[in-house]
Amino acid sequence: MAWQGEVTAPSVPAPRVGDEHELLAAARAGDAQAAHRLGKLYAQHGDRAAAKHWWERAAADGNVDSAYNLGIWHEKHGSLEEAVAWYERAASTGDAEAAANLATLLLEQRGDAVAARCWFEAAARNGSRAAARRLALLCEDSGELAAAREWHRQAAADGDVASAHDLGFLAYSAGDDGETVHWWERGARGGHAESAHCMGLYLHASRDPEGAEAYYRLAATCEHAGAASRLGGLALSRGDLRTARAWFERAAGAGRVEDQRMAGFVCVELGDSAAASHWFGRAAAGGDPESAYDYALLLIAEFGDLAGGQHWFRQAALAGHHAAAVELGGLLSVAGEHGEAREWLSDPPPPAWGRSAEPELTARAELAAAATGRRGGVALDVRDLTEVLGTWDVVTRPLHDHSEVIGWLVERSGVHVSAVEHLASVRGTLLRPGSAPWPSPGELRHVLATARDLRRRLGVR
Repeated sequence: MAWQGEVTAPSVPAPRVGDEHELLAAARAGDAQAAHRLGKLYAQHGDRAAAKHWWERAAADGNVDSAYNLGIWHEKHGSLEEAVAWYERAASTGDAEAAANLATLLLEQRGDAVAARCWFEAAARNGSRAAARRLALLCEDSGELAAAREWHRQAAADGDVASAHDLGFLAYSAGDDGETVHWWERGARGGHAESAHCMGLYLHASRDPEGAEAYYRLAATCEHAGAASRLGGLALSRGDLRTARAWFERAAGAGRVEDQRMAGFVCVELGDSAAASHWFGRAAAGGDPESAYDYALLLIAEFGDLAGGQHWFRQAALAGHHAAAVELGGLLSVAGEHGEAREWLSDPPPPAWGRSAEPELTARAELAAAATGRRGGVALDVRDLTEVLGTWDVVTRPLHDHSEVIGWLVERSGVHVSAVEHLASVRGTLLRPGSAPWPSPGELRHVLATARDLRRRLGVR
């Protein structure tokens, strides 16, 4: 049936439920709102063509919601060009959601960052929290950190906890302690597990383990494996082996080899050799040479499994574990395999850094690694960062007056002053973020080599 005066209009059957007859009559009479609602009914019934028809009629009469829906329709079922045109039509009236969708299409489908940014700005200024966050991330990627903070602030003020978390990192990297605490606390209160974990690390680095523990627990309620690991460490420091085991096993279950190794250690202390074997074995199979070494020791000492011990000593030795190479050489000698034994005993890998660093230093290392790994950056290795911080802590411990520490280290070690100064500079950045840019991976490799050279020359193991 054609409408009066519209002989070319298609006949669109009405839906079968509700007030569709009244809507159809009103829509045919030119009521744009009725046409919009009728389009929604057809969409709910799965009739895409009819929905599109009525939305087009409503949009032609100025209905912004129908223009927006047509943008969605064409994005899913039509063409990109038509989706952009309809979104643009709705967005030009100030519709924030249409502007945000348009910006996303322009950015992700066309790669037009300039146009996308304009529409994200329009959407954000009209109250779109999602657009404010996307705009903040675009600004971060282009190095406009001041603008990024402002857009993150708008998103965070509207309840976006991810932007609150990002503001915490931007503040931490800039050395603004007050803003760091403010935003990570806000993210944590909003249920952002990583914010709670970072707040715990920040307090731990500030020598407040009790405050840190409260935030670690908050993060752990959201199954944050890193927070569980930290809680295991705190329990272990108090001598509470059973609680430590529970937390380490929780973290280990998430596949973290360091926590699988720690769970193995605690199980050894608790006399549970079977559980220790399980965790050491998992970590060793995951490629951790220290765990392979410990697993070999356990297999021999508790189960009398010399073949298994020899296998895992060899795996650890091949991965560069000094003590495993020495133990393997000894086992091979006893077994009469003197040729291979001599190879391992005459030229074992150099000893690796095996000291446990202070929790405050490991917390700083974790925060630096997380900060450098944001937004597609190359995350610095936590173990390398910890070794740099721990080395400085150990080699300077005998010195009471640190005002001349660089000259003192140069005189005692013979390492060139520029190398020691570079090590000191990177250490300072890790302990006082914002005092200089984060070190690059190349810088970290350089100062790590200096740290190892210092320990070798000073006889520190």
